[in-house]
Amino acid sequence: MVRIPASKSHTIRRLLIASLAEGVSRIHYPLDSLDTRSCVAACRALGASVVEHRAAEPLCPNPPDAAGEKLVSWELRGRGAGAGLPVSIDVGNSGTTLFLVLAAAGLGSTPVRFDGDAQIRRRSAAPLLAALAALGLHTESEGGRCPITVRGPWKGGKASIECPTSQYLSALLIAAPLAPLGTLTELEVPLLNERPYVEMTLGYLDAQNVPYEKRRDLSWFRIPGGAVYRSLSGPVPGDFSSAAFPAAAAAVSGGSVRLVGLDRDDCQGDKAFFRVLETMGCEIRWEQSAGSAVLCVERRNPLRGGEFDLNDTPDTLPACAVVAAFARGDTALVNAAHARIKETDRIAVMAAELGKLGVQVSERPDGLVIHGTGGIAKGGRIDSRGDHRVAMAFAAAARGAGGPIEIDGAESAAVTYPGFLELLDAETVRQAEES
Repeated sequence: MVRIPASKSHTIRRLLIASLAEGVSRIHYPLDSLDTRSCVAACRALGASVVEHRAAEPLCPNPPDAAGEKLVSWELRGRGAGAGLPVSIDVGNSGTTLFLVLAAAGLGSTPVRFDGDAQIRRRSAAPLLAALAALGLHTESEGGRCPITVRGPWKGGKASIECPTSQYLSALLIAAPLAPLGTLTELEVPLLNERPYVEMTLGYLDAQNVPYEKRRDLSWFRIPGGAVYRSLSGPVPGDFSSAAFPAAAAAVSGGSVRLVGLDRDDCQGDKAFFRVLETMGCEIRWEQSAGSAVLCVERRNPLRGGEFDLNDTPDTLPACAVVAAFARGDTALVNAAHARIKETDRIAVMAAELGKLGVQVSERPDGLVIHGTGGIAKGGRIDSRGDHRVAMAFAAAARGAGGPIEIDGAESAAVTYPGFLELLDAETVRQAEES
């Protein structure tokens, strides 16, 4: 039985809203990872007080420290939406932190400078920065990439923004209600990928009783300013994005796994990965055990190929690709061109690295076709390019491959899933030594 860590998407949204809220928020069982700690650092830089509480709780999925204690909650005293002091924020490898906090930083009238690691410096925020500029903010960058400086105030008005990543829109939706009273922000959204993550953000606005208008297809919003976020408390749901990888390991090895800590009614889009597994021949079922929901994944029969639209869930592309390599027949992963603008160009990377293991892959502009022959016959050495989802996908693939797979950059799994490599067994997944 595998206890799944908390959702990164939920954890970062709760941290940011709590840091902008009035009062004290308590976020229980958050994800303790490099990305979420980057968000904590950003919230502190913007003026929030963040205190962590640790305890020796066996059921907490976070990694233990040297004393055996785990992070069980963060307590935040928010700063509201007022102006702060000029600060610099290092977001590390966290694109979610960069994009969501960029807009929030524009609520003040003093400059906030953002930077990050080499991967972050390659990721463009140009559409978001253009929208912020249209709403009255001052922005500075080279080609929309870090380092980026943002300075308010937020004046409102109309902006049009194409969202190859949903994080651009979520950033604007979280910040716009906190603009001054009387400000009106109107957003045209001619392109929106990853719609379920915007619906997640809207769920938080609804919980805060924030007024807004929208079209049903999420192509237009009107948000009045003057809202005040209230403190929020409670446990963070488990992460379906992370759950995909132990599930993939079970699928490729012909085994089974029981996943605990997930909410079957949560709005996370990456739940769709389990429909993909079911279509490919796995048995997927929910059970109850000791009062908790358990998601069971089992593969008894050969996997079969299919065609899957990943527009809402591009983060599942690496996991889908390795499972497809163990299927019989072609598997097409389509409508996911935005997977190219994640931590890496995941379409190109998965095609290249699967090829090193003898898998035939056809790369398309918007996805991949994996020509599966029922398995990966040999091992080899692959380069994850420091992309946590690529690293975890090949770690899962190693459970069923015909030889050991060495993964350069395997340590990047800690960005969202600390302890994942240990979970799969160091005998099966070996981090390549630096050469």
